[in-house]
Amino acid sequence: MPTDPICGMHVPQNSDITLEQDGQKYYFCSTGCRIKFQAPEKENKRERAALIIAWAFSMPVLIINYLLAVPSKNYIMLFLALPVQFYSGLPFYKGAYQALRMRSGNMDLLISIGTLTAFFFSAFVTLFPGYFSASGVYFDTSTFIISLILTGNYIQGVMELRANDAANKLISRIPSHIHVIDDNGEIKDIETDEVKKGDTILIKPGENVPVDGRVLEGRTEADESMLSGEAEPVLKIKGSKVISGTVNINGAIKVEVEGAGKDSTLSKLYTLIKQAATGKLRIQRLADVFSSYFVQVVIIAAIIAASIWYISLSSAGNGLVYEITLLAFVSVIIIACPCAIGLATPITLLISSNISSSRFILMKNMSAMDRLSKVNLMVFDKTGTLTEAKPDVTEVLPASKSYNTNFILGYAASIEQYSNHPIAKAITESAKEKSIGLLDVTDVEEKPGVGVSGMIKGERVEVRRGSNKNRVSVFVDGRQFGDILLSYKIKKSSKEVIKKFEKSGIKTAMVTGDKLEEAKRVGDILGITDIHAEITPDKKADIIKSYQQKGLYVMYAGDGINDAAAIETADFGVAMGGGSDIAKESGDAVLLKDDMTLLYDIIVIGRSTISKVKQNIGWAIGYNVVLIPIAGGAVVPLFGLGIYSFLPILAAAAMGMSSVSVVLNSLLLKRTIGKRLGKR
Repeated sequence: MPTDPICGMHVPQNSDITLEQDGQKYYFCSTGCRIKFQAPEKENKRERAALIIAWAFSMPVLIINYLLAVPSKNYIMLFLALPVQFYSGLPFYKGAYQALRMRSGNMDLLISIGTLTAFFFSAFVTLFPGYFSASGVYFDTSTFIISLILTGNYIQGVMELRANDAANKLISRIPSHIHVIDDNGEIKDIETDEVKKGDTILIKPGENVPVDGRVLEGRTEADESMLSGEAEPVLKIKGSKVISGTVNINGAIKVEVEGAGKDSTLSKLYTLIKQAATGKLRIQRLADVFSSYFVQVVIIAAIIAASIWYISLSSAGNGLVYEITLLAFVSVIIIACPCAIGLATPITLLISSNISSSRFILMKNMSAMDRLSKVNLMVFDKTGTLTEAKPDVTEVLPASKSYNTNFILGYAASIEQYSNHPIAKAITESAKEKSIGLLDVTDVEEKPGVGVSGMIKGERVEVRRGSNKNRVSVFVDGRQFGDILLSYKIKKSSKEVIKKFEKSGIKTAMVTGDKLEEAKRVGDILGITDIHAEITPDKKADIIKSYQQKGLYVMYAGDGINDAAAIETADFGVAMGGGSDIAKESGDAVLLKDDMTLLYDIIVIGRSTISKVKQNIGWAIGYNVVLIPIAGGAVVPLFGLGIYSFLPILAAAAMGMSSVSVVLNSLLLKRTIGKRLGKR
């Protein structure tokens, strides 16, 4: 049976509330969920307005009820509770209606029954004082529950919007206009949407590639790091394939369009991220699972309690038959009102988020904690994640003992300072670190795929890059003076975190767009044997899915645009703080510090958090199991019917105690995590 991508409810396949988007059919339990799916920004604004109203009116209710003694306080609270109950709380009633329509129970139904019962009973007591011997009102209960749970829903909606932002930022890499070359050889700028397969276009240096195509004329280097994750540019000559979203670095090229619009690689990657963000299972809150059964138990228990008292008191001719019957029903419903259940998850997640921030971890999607707690496979990107993002100079090798290494590096850096190539930047930076002064250069010329040359002190100096990205050669007037070696250094914290995962029984794997030889080099050093190399972004996501199909829960860490789909597809995605904005938008968490051991901290935090949520829900269930029979009248033989004069008030007090116990238990989370990880 299909599930609603918004609320997670099961929906019959014959439902008429559906939507086809990006080639996929979605089923919804209500028109409200479909609207939220189609226009999340608009729905998020509505949720924010409802949340503001809820807290603006519920806080005065709490203050008046517990701190102030004002005339007609019940009437004031009734007036203040109305907008919270019937505007802010409206989504819960719609959800409850849909649950009844689908013949199932959910948290919305339990919230609706509890808050509406508390509200209407309180309104009756307020409008008809003296009718019941128990005069307590519960406006604070109904408004506080609505405000609290709305807060959690709003935060989750914000997280979903951030996931969509990643896809939107990706598609923004496509320029709005393209230089098209017509049959007469004239260049015209047209809108990107108008270009079609077979057209010939011009891509100038520094521009983003707007389409998939093949080079007809020209020579350049392209930054394809968004696809491979590797900073090393790729040489493009006649016949080479260019890919949408990559960057043309240093040469003008004419390209025949092979894939534009929806058929382009970038557009397909955009669709993949959108589908992953939407289709990824939302956390199935433990409270929802519990409430699907508990709501039926509560209603049945309340009806049974009320029926028993009605029958027994009617047969005895007791004049309090209607009052006791109603009070028994209300007491059971109020004592089961999901205040503690509603608190169990958001309070714990709030504390967990604060703990994460103190450890340089930004938890963006706290609703993914459920999946995080089950992670048993850690998958890494390579460049920028396990290794540094940029190459470093590791050694300068003179061709002769008479050549000075600083002289070679200084000449090379003086030439390379005029290039945007990653290797050029590494050489220039190395010279600056060694305080080697850069010389004046004239007649600078850069040849894509070859290197850079120029005149220094009347001598022709060439820095040839060639095919080996880890080595460049320096020539002066045709004589080789030496070689400069470069490599991507492996982070020290990478070795440490791999050991921690091994000790905890979590498997590790690597997925990279780099060559197999380089991937194996890094894997051998770190002890990673499960390696996937030369992988495109869409294939990265497929690899994650294949692990999941084997029953594994996957956490993925990456830093680039090429990792965005894999981060979104994984059960829990982590973006490195120094990575691309698109990767960080996609991640469930972002590392604010370049320390790979934080990945292990994330898993410990996730497992500890979910364990604490389970404890809290256990407290809430325990209170209900013990107190529902009392509310139904189990203690009447001991105290008589007079107990119903204050039993509803005791029910509210007991509910408050359960909430306090949940909060206090959640506060212990910091100590629990601190013991497992130590202080930072």
